[in-house]
Amino acid sequence: MATHTVTTSKSWFQRLGSSFGGIIFGIILFVIGTILLWWNEGNFVKTQVALKEAQGVTQELGDISSIDSALNGQLVHATGEAKTDDILEDPVFGIAANAIRLERSVEFYQWVEDSKKETKQKLGGGEETVTTYTYDRKEWVANPIDSSRFSSPEARETHKNTVIANVENFKVQAKEVTFGAYRLPDFLIGSISGSESLTVELSADVIAKLNQQIAPPIVPSIPVETVNLPEPTPAQGMFQFGEDEEKPTDTPLVPLQPQMVHVSGGTVYLGQSPAQPNIGDVRVTFKYTKPINTVSLIAKLNGDTFETFKAKNGRSVSMLSIGTHSAENMFESAHAANSMWTWILRIVGVLLVCMSIGMMLAPLSVLASVIPFLGKLVGVGTGLVSMLFGLAWSLLIIALAWLFYRPLIGIILLVAAVGLIALLFSKLSGKKTDALPKQ
Repeated sequence: MATHTVTTSKSWFQRLGSSFGGIIFGIILFVIGTILLWWNEGNFVKTQVALKEAQGVTQELGDISSIDSALNGQLVHATGEAKTDDILEDPVFGIAANAIRLERSVEFYQWVEDSKKETKQKLGGGEETVTTYTYDRKEWVANPIDSSRFSSPEARETHKNTVIANVENFKVQAKEVTFGAYRLPDFLIGSISGSESLTVELSADVIAKLNQQIAPPIVPSIPVETVNLPEPTPAQGMFQFGEDEEKPTDTPLVPLQPQMVHVSGGTVYLGQSPAQPNIGDVRVTFKYTKPINTVSLIAKLNGDTFETFKAKNGRSVSMLSIGTHSAENMFESAHAANSMWTWILRIVGVLLVCMSIGMMLAPLSVLASVIPFLGKLVGVGTGLVSMLFGLAWSLLIIALAWLFYRPLIGIILLVAAVGLIALLFSKLSGKKTDALPKQ
């Protein structure tokens, strides 16, 4: 296993300076987290209101085999087949397919640098960090890894990453997709999912061209001008040349070129052997979205095509799902997705606020780390304060946002936030009381 160890040290003054510098970043992070929490609650409510408005005015389009001019300009729900006759092509590999979407995904076989850190605090407030880098792992990655940035100077030479072909990801989408008598706009075509592996067949010309570009010839080690073929004998189980036949002597060997292009199913492998990949090999996979898909959509009818519906609050509403779905089910899924993303962003916002408070309180633990045990104890305390205050502040912002957008729920959240803040101050005052000397 190739390893490389780097040891770095920071004095107490250096750590203290870094922690005070972190206060500025902590303040910025605190503002970002607070804004995110406020915006997220407003975004949830506005999206919910827009979805409810859209649900209330959605009409069934019904038969899509002919254009219904009576519903022009209305928000409609319809189910039918999305079809295309477009032939999509990959310009590099010469692959063509009748599809709604054609995708090329590329992976590279590379050396990977792994690292592990161990940090120890020393008496006097200093800190020592030992970082161990290892280079025993090869992996298929989405982008080439620059081995010149490896920490180990030796690994930069012995574990050098190369790429035999510069191939990029590629995606092309059909321009004309019909939906009965209607045409689907680009934003709805882009919502059609369900890609499958595409069985690939490369032409002989493409294979030869690719092979010539990536495979240098292997020149025989025996000088070509001195090569003589031995004469076979019957004892070797082979035929013998007659007396009047010309015997091949001084026959030169032609430099050979290894086969570097291998096709299997939906994968094109660029390298000598797919079973034994080498550093620099490239693996290309192809997927396509079938040219005929049953879809359900909700969008505003505009002549023979569709556009997004604008709610009164300015939010846009449109959706497309693979398969047959009722309008009610599609709106339920949209509400569920809105709730899910709101919770995800809530958690992110709370974490940002808690982390920012921890960064602003970091100098306290550094000041106390002159005695390592005391520094760890203060660190635990500041961590607890960061978590409690961060939760309380986050609930307060969420409550104020809901007071602005939804007053009743906001009052409940505000009470919870005040309760957390009261708990925090009671804990802090209790610790101060315990710290006072008894009479």
